[in-house]
Amino acid sequence: MSTTFDTRDVAADLRVERWQDAAARGGLPPLREGRRIEGDFEARLRFGRIGAVRVVEATTPGGECVRTARMARRFADELYQLEVLTSGEAVLEQHGRQARIGVGDVVLVDPTAPIRWRTTDTTNVTVLFPRTMLSSGHDDFLRVAGLAIPGGGGTGALISSMVRGLPAALDGIRVDEAARIGTAVVDLLEAALATRLDGPAPPRSRHAVLRRQVYAHIDGNLHRPDLSPASIAAAQHISLRHLHKLFETEPMTVAARIRHRRLQRCADDLRDTGQRHRSAASIAARWGLTDPASFSRLFKSAYGVSASDYREVHGVR
Repeated sequence: MSTTFDTRDVAADLRVERWQDAAARGGLPPLREGRRIEGDFEARLRFGRIGAVRVVEATTPGGECVRTARMARRFADELYQLEVLTSGEAVLEQHGRQARIGVGDVVLVDPTAPIRWRTTDTTNVTVLFPRTMLSSGHDDFLRVAGLAIPGGGGTGALISSMVRGLPAALDGIRVDEAARIGTAVVDLLEAALATRLDGPAPPRSRHAVLRRQVYAHIDGNLHRPDLSPASIAAAQHISLRHLHKLFETEPMTVAARIRHRRLQRCADDLRDTGQRHRSAASIAARWGLTDPASFSRLFKSAYGVSASDYREVHGVR
């Protein structure tokens, strides 16, 4: 299901604040606005999820936006970012590189690093996906972050076409289809990266493919209280013993991964000023943590403060 926000539905003196709140709810990494943000500021967002993948379509006026190093440190999610323009032009600067982007072009962005955008009036689609979905290592990602992939042919055209169609599909994709579609987007990206890196896509063992599917299943089902290693094993048609063996060399067990991602989602929502009206317990329940006392203990153990103090630290009152 998608959510839409249009600044024209808001009083002129509240548009910028509400826009920034909506962008945070959509999961966009922080940016400092340098665009036309006077009283006539007109912009539109549509956002939602397809399995583990976040999709945001934004129509914004021209100008400049930046993310400083300090702002980048606030974005703690373990995500990669992909951008495709559907109208307008943009220049992106990141990691010492400059990319000029036209309609249909694809660019990979590091959401945890400083960036500068200069744009005309544009509409763009942002896709954010867990790092674990990409088989290429982080070093390979950094080699291509900030570089444009032409959308006029080859795998670039396939990615561009698929990504540009995602916003319209947000309300029509079945839950059982969502994880597969999100994986398909990342698989095409993997092929395009291999071309940019002048080598074949990294070979994947059956176990590596299965682990990716499990990660995608976890992120797409965090809202379900019954999500567990047993339910994941059943969904993947493997034994529970096999599932645990798959994760013997991973940094976290399956259960720990579920808990970690749920707490991250709760922290996202607690920082979101658009959800200040919701209690910490209702936010936790939204992400499958239905026992308030257990959530309080887990959150304080992970973040060092209570959920209410965490909100106050991040200016949400």
